[in-house]
Amino acid sequence: MPLARSLSMTSLNGLPQWEDEDLSVENLLLFEVSWEVTNKVGGIYTVIQTKARTTADEWGENYFLVGPYFEHNVKTQVEACEPPNPAVKKAMDTMKSQGCQVFFGRWLIEGSPYVLLFDIGSAAWNLDRWKGEFWDVSNIGIPFHDREANDAVIFGSLTACFLKELSCQFDDKPNIIAHFHEWQAGVGLILSRSQKLPVATIFTTHATLLGRYLCAASIDFYNNLDQFDIDKEAGERQIYHRYCMERASVHCAHVFTTVSQITAIEAEHMLKRNPDVVTPNGLNIKKFSAMHEFQNLHSMYKARIQEFIRGHFYGHLDFSLEKTLFFFIAGRYEFSNKGADMFLEALSRLNFLLRVHKTDVTVVVFFIMPAKTNNFNVETLKGQAVRKQLWDTAQSVKEKFGKKLYNALLKGEIPDLNKILDRDDITIMKRAIFSTQRHCLPPVTTHNMIDDGNDPILNTIRRIGLFNNRTDRVKVILHPEFLSSTSPLLPLDYEEFVRGCHLGVFPSYYEPWGYTPAECTVMGIPSVTTNLSGFGCFMQEHVADPAAYGIYIVDRRFRSPDESCNQLTQFLYGFCQQSRRQRIIQRNRTERLSDLLDWRYLGRYYMHARHLALSRTFPDKFEMEPSAPLKTEGFRYPRPSSVPPSPSVSQHSSPHHSEGEDEDEDERYDEDEEAKRDRQNIKSPFSLGVLPQGKKKQHGEYRN
Repeated sequence: MPLARSLSMTSLNGLPQWEDEDLSVENLLLFEVSWEVTNKVGGIYTVIQTKARTTADEWGENYFLVGPYFEHNVKTQVEACEPPNPAVKKAMDTMKSQGCQVFFGRWLIEGSPYVLLFDIGSAAWNLDRWKGEFWDVSNIGIPFHDREANDAVIFGSLTACFLKELSCQFDDKPNIIAHFHEWQAGVGLILSRSQKLPVATIFTTHATLLGRYLCAASIDFYNNLDQFDIDKEAGERQIYHRYCMERASVHCAHVFTTVSQITAIEAEHMLKRNPDVVTPNGLNIKKFSAMHEFQNLHSMYKARIQEFIRGHFYGHLDFSLEKTLFFFIAGRYEFSNKGADMFLEALSRLNFLLRVHKTDVTVVVFFIMPAKTNNFNVETLKGQAVRKQLWDTAQSVKEKFGKKLYNALLKGEIPDLNKILDRDDITIMKRAIFSTQRHCLPPVTTHNMIDDGNDPILNTIRRIGLFNNRTDRVKVILHPEFLSSTSPLLPLDYEEFVRGCHLGVFPSYYEPWGYTPAECTVMGIPSVTTNLSGFGCFMQEHVADPAAYGIYIVDRRFRSPDESCNQLTQFLYGFCQQSRRQRIIQRNRTERLSDLLDWRYLGRYYMHARHLALSRTFPDKFEMEPSAPLKTEGFRYPRPSSVPPSPSVSQHSSPHHSEGEDEDEDERYDEDEEAKRDRQNIKSPFSLGVLPQGKKKQHGEYRN
């Protein structure tokens, strides 16, 4: 038996340096299988798309993504090419000869990874036979009316067939790793294991099926995890077969991973297996050459949002836009799961606090959650038309005023300001002022909602009475469709809109990871999350004082809903009390956390999962060193030195704080010094020990 090679986890810039020729990536093939390869359905698409560059840099020509073929996606996202690997080409040709259509090309995203796409429709004639074979190996029956599950059987059977044809061509190497995402891809894993294919398998669940269903039903999920009758709950929701597919995939995989600690706890109870590795989700971080360029972008896009506000609130614009803060919540319209119910209740309490303390701060809150609509609200469109008309009037009068002033100055005269505007100008301006008169309140929604009488957000707004009255310090705008730069109302893309806001609020009850607060973080925008979201748990673990860095974490796990709502209200109220300088300092800190979310660092968890799978599948070739599991000691941003060591963090419990406090904080704050220290902290956790001089590195150890 050949000597087993040890694997450990050290690296250079997140990319491996393979020392042993026999065990280099040239002798390994990695296939990542998902229903969302080139096919956007949900958040898994973002995970795979953003991770592709880091993985392609590591694996080069030996990295392949496997997904379903949909012509409309392929035409716009994939460039056809020939497989560089002759074994892959031969396996494809064999499948084509059996009547299965297989497409190969490069996915036109960062990293340009190879994609292998199976045409589900061309193989549908095998469905009954494959469902019978799947029953024989798993005793899981698939109902004929569940199209998604039937497609999963076809896709999984094609994947297993391909892996079998590929592995048959290899004697000893290269070794194959197959990483399956979610239950839709799980059939391929189950069939591969039942056929005893020499393939190292990994299964990642991004959210358990039953967990999402139970939370959507407003059940006290996390306090009753060990109380559920899993089979009964799945059967009542008519997803028992899907649940069985998911659970079988989890237990068949050599390595099981989830995206967060909170999902790991959920999986332990719902799927009856503890994850081997937690693989947090990352993003591709693009740093600006100028350190504060993101602050300039914030100012630019904030001005664009202010223009929309001028039109939307015409006739009621009796608040200062310079003292107006923009909050937002965005995502799928899951009223309870996304925390929109708690957010609205907290806004009602915030409105009360701001009015009682007679503050001059106004908060405008956007709900960007797509719902069924007829069209734009006429009153909203009219507001933007009135704003544009006023702008044109002002420009016309300004041009005439400027010419008269210019001519007077040329003559060496100081113009008589009472005569420089004639009667016609005064008339035009009066008509413009009259046009801004409004006999109704600014609308709380930008569109005509279908069945608005049963819309949960609008019904809650009616209950709490946030109707955009003049006396309200909190204004609400529901924008029930995704943002677009071509919109006649708010012509901004989502990223531009986020950069223009002051705070993202995502008090989710069920959020396995949470890309929305993560996206806020990399753009330097503070956000509110919860300890029931993967992102919130990750930040709690790795940042000593998250609130000082603009990450406010609401406790929804160990507090009652009312206590959690009060905590959220205090976070929002404290944010409103910050000075402009305090918000700028906080945005600088928030943006520095983006290194924590970069795939160049988080990709190491996936590396560890792959090494673990190799060591379990081929123990005679690969062996994990005892120190190989990832350590997180020291992987914590400390409290910034400029933040006073008190519970107030960056906020004030009282609306009246002294000028001296601001001056003291300004003296303590040193942007360059804080940034330098934070850059050192982000690197420290991945230094897993230095090899003695002269000692040769084993396979899998990477240069630091």
